[in-house]
Amino acid sequence: MDGGGFSSFWGPVTSTDWCERNYVHSSYVAEFFNTVSNFPCIFLALFGLVSAVRQRFEKRFSVLHLSNMALAIGSVVYHATLQRVQQQGDETPMVWEMLLYIYILHSPDWHYRSTMPTFLFIYGAGFAVLHSLVRFGIGFKVHYAILCLLCIPRMYKYYIYTEETSAKRVAKLYVATLFLATACWLFDKLFCKKVSEWYFNPQGHALWHVLMGFNSYFANTFLMFCRAKQLGWNPKVAHLMGVLPYVKVQKPKRQ
Repeated sequence: MDGGGFSSFWGPVTSTDWCERNYVHSSYVAEFFNTVSNFPCIFLALFGLVSAVRQRFEKRFSVLHLSNMALAIGSVVYHATLQRVQQQGDETPMVWEMLLYIYILHSPDWHYRSTMPTFLFIYGAGFAVLHSLVRFGIGFKVHYAILCLLCIPRMYKYYIYTEETSAKRVAKLYVATLFLATACWLFDKLFCKKVSEWYFNPQGHALWHVLMGFNSYFANTFLMFCRAKQLGWNPKVAHLMGVLPYVKVQKPKRQ
C-alpha cells in the first residue's frame, strides 16, 4: 500500500501489496509490521528444533522445524522488499512445508516407504519450477488451502486416538490459532480500504504471521507427542516458564 514517508530502496513494488503503508519506518523495509511479525515464528521454530535434536527425535521433525524457520525468513525478505522474486521465495516454501506435513502425518502407516517421499519430492520440485515461470494469484491460495485441508483428516484421527488431556489441549490450540489467523487474514484482505481510513490499523496480516507461527509450533508439538507415543517413549507435555507447551520424553532403557 502506497503512502509511506521514506523512499524505496528496493524500487517499485512488483509483488502483491498488503494493507500496510509502505516505507513508513525505513527505506529498507517496505512493510514494517508484516516483516517483524515473522520473528516469533523463527524463535518458536528454533526452540522446537533444539527440543527435537536434544531428545533425538527422528530427523523429519528437525527438518519440519527448519522448514518453519525458512518459511518465516522468506516472509521477512518478501515483506521487506515487496518484490516478485522474493514473493515466490516465500510462497514456494509454504507449499514445501505442507508437503512435509503430509509426509509426517502419513509416514507411520505407509507400506511403500520410498514411494510417498519420492512423489512428494517430485511434486515439490515441479511446483517450484512452475512457480518460477508462472505468477499465480488466486490459484496459489486455492492450491495452498487444498494442501492444508488434506492434513486435517489425519490430524483429527490422531486427536481422537489421543487420551492425554494435555496433548489434546495442544491440538485445540492448533485449531484455535488456525481459525483466528484465517479471520485476521480475511479481515485485512476484505476490509483494507476501510481499515486504511482508521487512525489505528490493527495489522491483520501481521497478526496472521504471529498466529500462524504459533499454529505451526502447536502442530509440530502435537505430532511429536503422537510419534513419541507410537515409539513407546512415554511422552508428556511440559511447559516452558509455565506457558509454552513442549514434548518431554522418557525413553525406555535398553536391555
